[in-house]
Amino acid sequence: MKVSFEGIGEQVLSFNKASGVEKGSLVKMSANDTVTKCAAGNNFAGVCIHADDDFADVKTSGYVELGYTDTAPTVGFAKLTASDDKKVKTATTGREYLVIKVDTTAAVVGFIM
Repeated sequence: MKVSFEGIGEQVLSFNKASGVEKGSLVKMSANDTVTKCAAGNNFAGVCIHADDDFADVKTSGYVELGYTDTAPTVGFAKLTASDDKKVKTATTGREYLVIKVDTTAAVVGFIM
């Protein structure tokens, strides 16, 4: 048996997408029913898990693993923002997430949104 956090509290919503949103993008709301890619320092609404020409499926809650930049987050509650459109970084303001796993070798953080 192995430890797994997949599937716990997952919620996926479908949105219209702005140009540039692709699988793996951290996204934020940009207009009614529409998401766009995050820029550095943005709070994110979720992670795009599928995108086609017009729509993006966005995981808005549940467990995710993403790359991080700058200082490694620590396990427990940590404030995270977008570092770019696919990675996160620790922050002094913004939303707190439950960080469950930090892999400093691969620069990956696992957390519950």
